[in-house]
Amino acid sequence: MNIIKYAGYEGTAELDLESMVCRGRILFIDDLVTYQADSPKELQAAFQEAVDDYLATCKALGRRPQKPLSGTFNVRISPALHRAARLRAVKDEVSLNEVVAAAVRFYVDGSERVQVR
Repeated sequence: MNIIKYAGYEGTAELDLESMVCRGRILFIDDLVTYQADSPKELQAAFQEAVDDYLATCKALGRRPQKPLSGTFNVRISPALHRAARLRAVKDEVSLNEVVAAAVRFYVDGSERVQVR
């Protein structure tokens, strides 16, 4: 899947061979906002129009548009791993948030891949 960007938002860029259209949706917001176009070249414009329409609709409804990814998220891990990470953080004199950020940065920047069990 390809990702396109505009005005601080990301969206998908997918090819639907059955319908012979390009389509996508805005990522990382709770509202479902989709867009489509006849060609990949036109999809970027359709995405931008969808973002602009989303922002205008939120304004008209008097509500704040969601900002994609606030920087806060819950992580569910085993109690043993949680304890080990917390102990390592204490030993290294850093916060648990810094430990998680370093682990995520290693995953994103490196060649590590998540293994599906």
